[in-house]
Amino acid sequence: MPGPPAARAEPRRSAVTPTEELRAMSDEHSAHNYHPLPIVVAEADGVWLTDVEGRRYLDMLAAYSAVNFGHRNPRLTAAAKRQMDRVTLVSRAFDHDNFGPFVTELAELCGKDMVLPMNSGAEGVETALKTARKWGYEVKGVPDGQANIVTFEGNFHGRTTTIVSFSTDADAKDSYGPYTPGFRTVPYGDVEALRAAMDGDTVGVLVEPIQGEAGVNVPPSGFLRAVRDLCTANGSLMIADEIQSGLGRTGDTFACEHEGVVPDVYILGKALGGGIVPVSAVVADRDVLGVFRPGQHGSTFGGNPLACAIGREVVAMLKTGEYQERSRTLGAHLHERLGRLPSDIARQIRGRGLWAGVELHGAARPVSERLMELGVLVKETHETTLRLAPPLVIERDELDWALDQLEIALKG
Repeated sequence: MPGPPAARAEPRRSAVTPTEELRAMSDEHSAHNYHPLPIVVAEADGVWLTDVEGRRYLDMLAAYSAVNFGHRNPRLTAAAKRQMDRVTLVSRAFDHDNFGPFVTELAELCGKDMVLPMNSGAEGVETALKTARKWGYEVKGVPDGQANIVTFEGNFHGRTTTIVSFSTDADAKDSYGPYTPGFRTVPYGDVEALRAAMDGDTVGVLVEPIQGEAGVNVPPSGFLRAVRDLCTANGSLMIADEIQSGLGRTGDTFACEHEGVVPDVYILGKALGGGIVPVSAVVADRDVLGVFRPGQHGSTFGGNPLACAIGREVVAMLKTGEYQERSRTLGAHLHERLGRLPSDIARQIRGRGLWAGVELHGAARPVSERLMELGVLVKETHETTLRLAPPLVIERDELDWALDQLEIALKG
């Protein structure tokens, strides 16, 4: 069993600690668009982080699922180092020797024909929205300027101007208007509301199979199947944002698989870059992504050699099924233990695989801070929910130790 984190190093004679000094620099010169926990990380390995004063923490957030395979995973860092010794960027003006294999292998993993690589998750979502509109006008035959896309309340797909236009989170949306038109937002999980919102000009339905930022919200059983069926019936694209939920997090390669659903479009990101570089991709069949012609969409860094080398290794690791199985097995244990929490402390437990939202009766931030003092790192969302998403390489004794600390922190 893992013991308590290593004690802090002996304090320096100065009254200002390294943490305080570095945080003061951040506070002074960084825009305050985040509210991080008061630590400063210096090193990481597997599921453990070490701060500038030498204290170790068990990472139960995994950079919002970007570090599914653990910090500095040896296979992924080796792939990155090999590629860095060869070539890292040529732009899409030229092909490179990892590009063709990367898009081929990722397409095969998804069971699709084509891949459009980008960088961040938000770029992936923007690309999918552009794809759906372009497909709607050129293939479906929607009148110019009339395309609509249906989204869901509680969504989080990124922070670009277009994406926040259909957000229902005031922090994400307010003061960024005027907003991009063309979106209809309905309650998450409400099949009848979705049916009513769709018409002949609906080119796509953008859905998170599990809403991560909203608090790891799992939709009602059968909802994703109903989305698939309505999209098929209306001749619209089902667009699955699997940026957080995909690539092993929920116990399957994709969260849509839990209902046997195959979307028309996958949006991937986060873990696709192995926690090393930002990598995202839109994956679909040729009749969808084939609408693009040279010059109609692009990215200088999208599909760069370093990203492709890491992405190929990620795909190879997922093909073994090892990480999906770890998420299934350890995830069942995680949810069994969380299910024991008293209902007067934990109002609701949500999630799937190694991903959980613990809905509290009160504020979650103080619990996050108490956990940090106990050597476990999590992050709150929407005031009252703790998100738990450890790297998939976590061992059962490490997971149990983290959950022991959670129980202590919840008791105040």
